[in-house]
Amino acid sequence: MLLRRPILLGSAAALSVLAAGCGNQYRPVVSAINPVGPALQPTKYAIAISAPSTTSPGLLTFVDFSGDTVLTTPQVLANPVYLALASGGGEGYAINSAGSFNTFPTGNPAGLISSQIGQSTLSAGSSPVTITSISMTGTNASVFVPEPSLSQVAALTGTGSLDQNIGVPNNPVYVVGTNAGARAYVISKGNGTTASTVSSLEAGNLAVSSTIPVGINPTYGVMTLDGKRAFILNTGSGTVNVINVVNNGPDLATPVIPATGTLGLNPVWADLSPLTNQLVVLNKGDGTHPGSLSIINIPLCNAASPASNPNCNPANPVDAIGFGQVLATVPVGINPVMVSVLQDGTKAYVANAGNAAAGVEGSVSVVNLVSGQVSATIPAVSATSATADTNTTPGSVYGHPTTIAATTGDPTGKVYITSSDNKFMSVIATDTDTVETHVNLQGLGVRVVVTSP
Repeated sequence: MLLRRPILLGSAAALSVLAAGCGNQYRPVVSAINPVGPALQPTKYAIAISAPSTTSPGLLTFVDFSGDTVLTTPQVLANPVYLALASGGGEGYAINSAGSFNTFPTGNPAGLISSQIGQSTLSAGSSPVTITSISMTGTNASVFVPEPSLSQVAALTGTGSLDQNIGVPNNPVYVVGTNAGARAYVISKGNGTTASTVSSLEAGNLAVSSTIPVGINPTYGVMTLDGKRAFILNTGSGTVNVINVVNNGPDLATPVIPATGTLGLNPVWADLSPLTNQLVVLNKGDGTHPGSLSIINIPLCNAASPASNPNCNPANPVDAIGFGQVLATVPVGINPVMVSVLQDGTKAYVANAGNAAAGVEGSVSVVNLVSGQVSATIPAVSATSATADTNTTPGSVYGHPTTIAATTGDPTGKVYITSSDNKFMSVIATDTDTVETHVNLQGLGVRVVVTSP
């Protein structure tokens, strides 16, 4: 008798089919739509170095880009002065005022502990101030540390061991280069009051092949990603020297971008916008009036040009029309010290360390690179009562800003700011250009970098 139930059910199903055959009967079809969340942010990190005191170890603070959470805070040597990353962001390097050198991996920050921080020592009395990490063909060295007191550059391997010391002219302060470049350039300040030089280091043996004259008190420089042009900022003479890296000499068409007219006073920092072929130069000014950001056109003839321009050699391109033209000079805050460009070419973020008005102790200027205008100004506060914790003054940057690093993202990029007089790192969201949060570094900020632009 239990076998009859499926027969009855089958009969009912058949009757239902017969009934459906009597005319057209439509049924609505409902398709479920799964909820769509926000786009996943890329895996990258902001890394800040801080100094809790002059005697205690410095700290590396790794912050997750997607969640603004602190992942780890391993120790480095006391009194850190500079922080840099290798190409691709997989390895990090730090130096301190005593000439010690730290190396650390960045791939798994949640598992990084202090005992995994490598340590080596530079030459006695080196007084290092900066680090540049670039990989050039034919050499084991990929990390370059100028040693001003010794008039040399320490060329180190990626693990921090010394490859060689390279003698250069007086008071070297920075090494300019790019990965796979034919050569790099060492900026020597000299005495800071007369014209100085840069020394070219050849890929392979890192020998100094020539010295190229530049302006007074050169302090910083950048090289295009294709390794064709280098730009040297001369704070003392208010100029930018342009070097044709392929020819290893001054650019023939535009050897100098002058200060007259539009390029501001005392250039101190620069960044590149590769998508728009622009160089942005930050001009400090006189320290009491607003500084400025100069947006400079730097196009070269490209691979599509040779048919119409027989003078365009893709291996050694000439300057295109408009090269060196200052497109805009944008007033920013007082005493600007550093600029960072979003790599989509839309905005530049400027750290202004000077007081603008009562209650405005520094600021961050947001410059629209398309319109050539300031689109937002984010005030900073430094008083202890105003920066007691992450929520005391939520809409302001904490401290007088001294270093800044911008990075793209979807739905929003982020900008990280550290201050030498405050223990918090401020984080700005680039879609609204407002302060998103503050991260406790447990010490005064020295520098911040990001593992991917």
